[in-house]
Amino acid sequence: MSSLSGQVAVVTGASRGIGAAIARKLGSLGARVVLTARDVEKLRAVEREIVAAGGEAESHACDLSHSDAIAAFATGVLAAHGRCDVLVNNAGVGWFGGPLHTMKPAEWDALIAVNLKAPYLLLRAFAPAMIAAKRGHIINISSLAGKNPVADGAAYTASKWGLNGLMTSAAEELRQHQVRVSLVAPGSVRTEFGVGLSAKKSALGAIEPDDIADVVALLATQADQSFISEVLVRPTLKK
Repeated sequence: MSSLSGQVAVVTGASRGIGAAIARKLGSLGARVVLTARDVEKLRAVEREIVAAGGEAESHACDLSHSDAIAAFATGVLAAHGRCDVLVNNAGVGWFGGPLHTMKPAEWDALIAVNLKAPYLLLRAFAPAMIAAKRGHIINISSLAGKNPVADGAAYTASKWGLNGLMTSAAEELRQHQVRVSLVAPGSVRTEFGVGLSAKKSALGAIEPDDIADVVALLATQADQSFISEVLVRPTLKK
């Protein structure tokens, strides 16, 4: 893999799980990683790991359910660095509390705000800088739920179907500017967010956060003339 030295990579939901693994991986490839999530103490723990391994990182608390917070965060990043080479929209929330008709409108709004609106706002904030630079990559962590029905998870599924449509369309708008937009769609990953994964599950029957980080690294370091638009990630063994 080629180096990301000198590049700035923004990773949302970077305080744990997949986001933390992605941040560590991009840091190991030489990028200055800008980590964001709500829990700044957990972010700083990941930041310290990256720095201890010889990388560069910084932490910024941001509640992605608030548009004003996203705008302030993005403005700060661009003011400090003048660029964003890689944006990883990883942050997400789930709701698997029962049939859709039992979900409260406020719960729906909160889920859509993070899973669908925030990626749009972040793209809107950072794409102009990428267009000006004639380079950049926006990588979105979707889900196989964005391709399959999930009973008792209709809202989460809808947000991921929406993300897929949003970003595949944005990819067509931005590719003429040499800005690539990609989707990574994992099945259940062994994280706190992962649904129904047992700690005793066979290593071949579970996806690990580092597996997704490796995919993101592949996308971020691909040759200029190639464009991997979507990657589906499944465990080797079925349940």
